[in-house]
Amino acid sequence: MNATAGPPRPAPAVAGLLLAAGGGRRLGGRAKALLPAGPGGRPLVERAAGVLRAAGCAPVHVVLGAAEAEVRAGARLPGCVPVSNPDWASGMGSSLRAGLASLEPTAAAAVVVLLVDQPRIGPAAVARVAAAYTAGGPEGAELAAAAYDGVRGHPVLLGRRHWAEVAAGATGDRGARDVLARAASRGELALVECGDVAAPDDVDTPADLALLDEPRAGWH
Repeated sequence: MNATAGPPRPAPAVAGLLLAAGGGRRLGGRAKALLPAGPGGRPLVERAAGVLRAAGCAPVHVVLGAAEAEVRAGARLPGCVPVSNPDWASGMGSSLRAGLASLEPTAAAAVVVLLVDQPRIGPAAVARVAAAYTAGGPEGAELAAAAYDGVRGHPVLLGRRHWAEVAAGATGDRGARDVLARAASRGELALVECGDVAAPDDVDTPADLALLDEPRAGWH
């Protein structure tokens, strides 16, 4: 044993960022964060925030926009930091920018970004993507994304040094897509297969609401 070795270095902090500001245009204007999910009919934002916490992400920031006052009043988000996005109607890009800006003062070395409207993604998938990051390690990834049968999807992991570049390109409904695509072309994007524990289905239309009553994927 090396007597001069110091205590083990703490693992780098991987934050969680939940984008939950959407207004549900194709759902008749129903804010997605407030959609009733599961047997108890609790707001969908609670389930998604719980996924990030259960996966070990900390801190967890939740970007709100549509029906923000109702979400703040009715949703239970213990241990989470709500982030306001007054520009939410311009598209998901503004929520990503707001969320990354809110994390700048924290000690997070990377962040896992999750969308509120993908209820079949649970902690198992989030934990796999978060584990792709190791600060300074030769096997670590600064950029990673879940894959489903080899197809890139969410959640995605963004190392801190990429946040400014991601924010600069996040406009309209474009988030980190361009940054991830460039990284993939250089062989610098880690794809983490999650198809065995999760599925990337979105809740976008009334027909998709049935997804909210399914058992929570990836909680095993």
